[in-house]
Amino acid sequence: MSKDKNNASIVLDFDDNAVLPELFGEHDSHLALIEERLDVSLSSRGNRVSVSGAVEDGQLANNVLQMLYARLRDGLPVGTGDVEGAIRLARANTRDSAEIARGKNGYAVHTKRRTITPRSMQQAQYIEQIRTNQLIFAIGPAGTGKTYLAVAVAVSMLLDGSVERLILSRPAVEAGESIGFLPGDMREKVDPYLRPLYDALHDMMPDVQVEKLLSNGTIEVAPLGFMRGRTLSNAFIILDEAQNTTPMQMKMFLTRLGENSRMIVAGDPTQVDLPPGAKSGLQDATDILGRVDGISMVRFGESDVVRHPLVSKMVQAYNARDKRLEAERKKRRDKLAREAAIPPSVPSEE
Repeated sequence: MSKDKNNASIVLDFDDNAVLPELFGEHDSHLALIEERLDVSLSSRGNRVSVSGAVEDGQLANNVLQMLYARLRDGLPVGTGDVEGAIRLARANTRDSAEIARGKNGYAVHTKRRTITPRSMQQAQYIEQIRTNQLIFAIGPAGTGKTYLAVAVAVSMLLDGSVERLILSRPAVEAGESIGFLPGDMREKVDPYLRPLYDALHDMMPDVQVEKLLSNGTIEVAPLGFMRGRTLSNAFIILDEAQNTTPMQMKMFLTRLGENSRMIVAGDPTQVDLPPGAKSGLQDATDILGRVDGISMVRFGESDVVRHPLVSKMVQAYNARDKRLEAERKKRRDKLAREAAIPPSVPSEE
């Protein structure tokens, strides 16, 4: 193996045969994924799995399998995303990694349709911050669970009576394209911008319950402009795609926070769809409020992307390109500054 010349072999015996098909995955797909990610070899026979590889990698694979087995014994499902999450948590190698993977010690979010658990240490911190702070900024690339986890905690708090209303908002900004005139009434016009929020809600609750709560106003999904002039008390408020707000819109939204309310502001500073030259309200707010007590800033990175593995690779590729372009721009600026500092030569008098 590439990482360690000293190979080791670990044999794991699992008592509950009923959960092994889900642990191993269809056609042993979960075992194959662990092999690929951790550079180990796994062999299953009955209720026994043999792990061979470098000592460190073999121990990581052992920890991942134990985490996933414990999840299944607790009645939680194991899919491809959960395997990826367990690998990520095992690599973090913290005291709480196993508990986070199993959703213990308050890390699980219970909704009508499913129980959601963190798939990275940063997601675990995010859930903890949401439950302990009134205003949280969630900043990072797409696919890190910023909005999805916020909606999950919001639905959980709505169902247990901790808040009375759930308000989800987005700025109605087109993502780099003009979609022209939209037919229909006001809700039909703005719904396309808010579809991702509806999708998250339907993941958490039965469709009939979502529609009932939307119709009676308990859950409100509205564009950012509808927030002006309101004070939102006893509510869980989420602003998605916050990078597409202007500084004035952001200030307006933040000052809607009322008593016994919780507010999440989620966005990706690298995907701003505002007109060229316009400053993002998200960047402006983090610059101004970064040191204010009582406001939590949770920053996600490439390693926290929990969508398809290709998403993480694409985020890394785009970030690398952006860093390279910024370095080239800085080089040009430095060159121009040096040239400007050189006094013009004075022709000699004959």
